[in-house]
Amino acid sequence: MASPTLSPEQLASMTPEQKDAHWLEHVYQGDRMKQLTLRAVLTGGILGMLMSASNLYTTLSVGWAFGVAITASVISFVIWTTARSITRLFPPMFLNIAGAVGFIAATATPLILWQTHVWTQTQTLVIGLPLAFGVLLIYSLLRSARDPMTILETNCMASTASSAGYSTGSTIATMFGALVLLAIIPEGKSSKDITTIGLHPWWLVGGFTLCTGLMGVFLAIPMKRQMINHEQLPFPSGIAAAETLKSLFSGSKEAVRKAYVLVAGLGLGAIVAILRAGEGTFKFLDKFYESTKLLIPQQIPGSGFYKINDKQLIGYGFDTSVLLLAAGMIVGLRISLSMLLGSAILYFWLGPMLIAQDAPFLTPDGKAFAPEHTPSIEIVAGGTVYHLFRWGLWGGTALLVFSSLTALAFQWKTIVRAFLPAKTAGGGSTADDRLTQIEVPGLWMIVGMIPISIAMLVIQVVAFQIAWWAGLIAIGMSFVLSLVASRATGETDTTPVGAMGKVMQLLFAVLKPGQVVPNLASAGIAANAASSSADLLTDLKIGYLLGANPRRQFLAQFFGCFFGTLAIVPIWYLMIPTREVLETKFPAPATQTWAKVAQVLTKGVSSLPVSAQYAILIGAGIGILLPMIERFAIPAKYRKFMPSATGLGLAFMLPFANSFSFTIGAILAWAWGLFSKRQRDEYNVPLASGLIAGESLIAAAIAMLATAAGLLHWNL
Repeated sequence: MASPTLSPEQLASMTPEQKDAHWLEHVYQGDRMKQLTLRAVLTGGILGMLMSASNLYTTLSVGWAFGVAITASVISFVIWTTARSITRLFPPMFLNIAGAVGFIAATATPLILWQTHVWTQTQTLVIGLPLAFGVLLIYSLLRSARDPMTILETNCMASTASSAGYSTGSTIATMFGALVLLAIIPEGKSSKDITTIGLHPWWLVGGFTLCTGLMGVFLAIPMKRQMINHEQLPFPSGIAAAETLKSLFSGSKEAVRKAYVLVAGLGLGAIVAILRAGEGTFKFLDKFYESTKLLIPQQIPGSGFYKINDKQLIGYGFDTSVLLLAAGMIVGLRISLSMLLGSAILYFWLGPMLIAQDAPFLTPDGKAFAPEHTPSIEIVAGGTVYHLFRWGLWGGTALLVFSSLTALAFQWKTIVRAFLPAKTAGGGSTADDRLTQIEVPGLWMIVGMIPISIAMLVIQVVAFQIAWWAGLIAIGMSFVLSLVASRATGETDTTPVGAMGKVMQLLFAVLKPGQVVPNLASAGIAANAASSSADLLTDLKIGYLLGANPRRQFLAQFFGCFFGTLAIVPIWYLMIPTREVLETKFPAPATQTWAKVAQVLTKGVSSLPVSAQYAILIGAGIGILLPMIERFAIPAKYRKFMPSATGLGLAFMLPFANSFSFTIGAILAWAWGLFSKRQRDEYNVPLASGLIAGESLIAAAIAMLATAAGLLHWNL
């Protein structure tokens, strides 16, 4: 049965039990429809393996990993719809013959090209094996496509792909990349002699990635009912993906109109992604830009308040990504305006004030500071750019952490209820009994976390020489930071993975001062676990909106971690064989940041600028006060006008351009509602969903093509 539309006011007035009963009655369809199937898991796993390479490349190139949920949802639907259309054209016998001929051709052709010296042995293996496997995969796909894929199967496939593609590559690039950059070069050797596999063997990289990914999956269990069922946090990418799937699978006239809007948004997002790829990505794109004069810059710099001391302010301008605009359209004015407020405070007040305080200590050329001075705002890019949010992340992280912990304290009963049988929380109601059968039990987290924690502790002690007690602290803190990351993702669609890593780096600077490896390893644990848990909750939000069985989605995400780990470890070694490649071929901004923070913090917390230490204290205080004021001092109807602690905290960790784009998107959606509220309510989410899907799909495709071209030395 279709769910009656509930307004935010109606949802706010309902008890958790009423929300659960409403969902079971009007939305849930997991018992009536196929969901966790072998074809869904295998296809999603393979798709996720490709996306893990994409996210590794983009993290090394631009310091950003693209979300996979929408990308996987759309690709999954397209693959199976196309396959089903093909199977209708040919009888089964024809498909069997074509499959056999295709496999023979895929196997023999690379061998012939190798024997005739057209291909090298490496090209034969790298292309030939995937080609033969691909033919088998396509044949299997076509054979099983006669039975149409359900919307819940597609969602389950997307969950597997999302787990495999998002919770692996970015942390390998940041943590292990930083360890490579900080490795000591022996006398008489150079950076090209420092190999990644020599520094960190496959069992270490694979074991660490798998354990932290699974840790995030299990840590999300107690958060799901609180954040999704009861608080109804938006998880914008989850809403976008669910809306995308609904539009694609529905045949109603309203759905068709929404689908047209979604497809239009998808096309616009795809075009923008191509035009923003940038010169130097591929030669064929460079020729296209030159002939058409169509090239959108990554960012349009701001004018007027643009430079201080003849230096640019990093990220001051307008980011041309429609993905950010679309996210702002979904999250709304409160979060977006809070982000803009925070960015304005950093860029227009605190930043210039701190720069003025540091100015007397500039060297004569103005490109650096005197050795005895620790600046608040660092100068980067050869002395031409002030890096404001590298300082701002300390206060912003503290604000996020303490506001999330305060909100958690207010909801302690609900968190406890997640670990108890449903009859204890709801008096044995029918809804509670049914939920007990489909929700992931809290016991699963305990059973899963015990072996994972033991394995993670062994890796820390054996590979990184971390004391056992410090390793336990790192594992315990992962839950706290996963909570923060999940809440931030739920409200703003931005997962502050880097910020979570900084919290752990700061903590281990106190526990283990002067030790770089424990500092980075602890940060890697927290960052990967936090990103994985936030990603799982985004997928569960999709399933919640579609009426999926959460246990089956959890299992799909669990399997996805194995697919992603299997792919990302060899890809890491192939893309970054030596330290020289990392230093010369990739800018790796996120990796450089992790390395630099580790260098600073291992000297002790006192090495931080005094202003950053005060920022941590003030951020923590604001993080506690805002939720308390909102809960105890502001009437419910006026709370929407309160600044969002999450938005304020994130603003101090992001460029001004990102917050500005979020706000423009939110204002556009608000203005659209003034013109036609009905039209806005009907088409806002489909349009935003299409924009997010279009840009993320093409950006991921370009990254994957660039990865393949680099591995095979193709001159594209």
